[in-house]
Amino acid sequence: MLHFSDTVAAISTPRGKGGIAVIRISGPDTAAVLGRVFRGKRDPVSHPRHACFGQIVEGERVLDEGLAIYFPAPHSFTGEDVAELSCHGGALLTETVLGAVLAAGAAAAPAGEFTKRALLNGKITLSAAEALGAMLEAATTGQMTLARGGMAGKLSAAVSERFERLTALLADAYAKIDFPDEDLNTMSREELTEALIEERAHIEALLATYRTGHAVAEGISTVICGPVNAGKSTLYNALVGRNAAIVTDVAGTTRDILTETVALGTVTLRLYDTAGLRETDDAVEGIGVERAKEAMQEAELILAVLDATKPLGEAESAFLAELERLPGTVILLLNKSERKSALQAKMFENFEHVLQISAQSGEISALRELVERLYLCDGISLWEDAVVSNARQYGALSRCAEGLAVAIDSLQGGIPLDAACVDAELALQALGEVDGRAVDEEIVASIFSHFCVGK
Repeated sequence: MLHFSDTVAAISTPRGKGGIAVIRISGPDTAAVLGRVFRGKRDPVSHPRHACFGQIVEGERVLDEGLAIYFPAPHSFTGEDVAELSCHGGALLTETVLGAVLAAGAAAAPAGEFTKRALLNGKITLSAAEALGAMLEAATTGQMTLARGGMAGKLSAAVSERFERLTALLADAYAKIDFPDEDLNTMSREELTEALIEERAHIEALLATYRTGHAVAEGISTVICGPVNAGKSTLYNALVGRNAAIVTDVAGTTRDILTETVALGTVTLRLYDTAGLRETDDAVEGIGVERAKEAMQEAELILAVLDATKPLGEAESAFLAELERLPGTVILLLNKSERKSALQAKMFENFEHVLQISAQSGEISALRELVERLYLCDGISLWEDAVVSNARQYGALSRCAEGLAVAIDSLQGGIPLDAACVDAELALQALGEVDGRAVDEEIVASIFSHFCVGK
């Protein structure tokens, strides 16, 4: 079983053939391990933070020539002694060099081990570690920008400010409780209540950013649906940016759900293209229709496509009625705007969001603008502002806001001060979970299990 005091190593560059590969070593025995596998004219340990050229060896056998850099604690990524070996990037060669490092005394690092050590050694906060993981997984420019802001400590700084302020308020309150007869310059009950109300407003402001953080980082679950031959797959291809779905004039071409993650402006869409909705005797198509209806019920956003060149028939009217019962946000798209429309706006008065588009020509800018307006907070900067970007952070902040609300109600209702402070303490504990000040070990393990090996 791996212990925190063990020295660990892993390949930190992608597996496979490349120009170079980097093997990272971290732990108290890093210098000794490095000395067993690297021979150079300059000793990396004696020349920290300088690239030293030499031979990478296993015993007396020379494996390769490369570079070694040594970073002494605490001035390293993990806060421990760290070394990085750069060798040529052959797949077999890289594995052989790693094998030599492990034989020299290091243990194989599991996924996320280096970043976990950085967290435990106080080099980064939990929210910054999550941002680093998001940076590695980023598939859109928006996700990358948001992750970079998180790594820069925007959310950490905002949470730290609120944590310190709440800690000071509780300290003031407990001084009043513990020394009631002393002439201390403490807050009155009314002043403490107002201060907690102000802190709750700050927490609520952070919570409001999750609308943007969720839309960019986690993505909006989005279903494209509609009657057959309305242009759903054409729209799907326009959003994806390639011919990912088969498009024909034959009704019922799409049988199963196609999925793709795409960027629509700054918003990330977890996109699902579904089978055309109609009555059918085809068993396979029937399964596709049922799956489409299930996806519509579960989606956050429904892009409902109608062929604007055709009058509303029985199937279209039934589709519109079904849309009104869906829990998600519906955007009704009247497709084929490049041709004469057979539909009138008054037919869709029950729908808040109705747009004319041309999926064939790729003219969907109005859709992009509407989606950004629905899911992005006005004036928020992914890079400059503190943004809550995942459900764990949002849950912790929500519990903080709830605890503060209970404490405020207790103070306003005349409940004894020490009882009200218990709820405020719970709020403070929840706030501490955002950055790992007070977080369950299983949650930490779950977060780092999603990292790649070597990071």
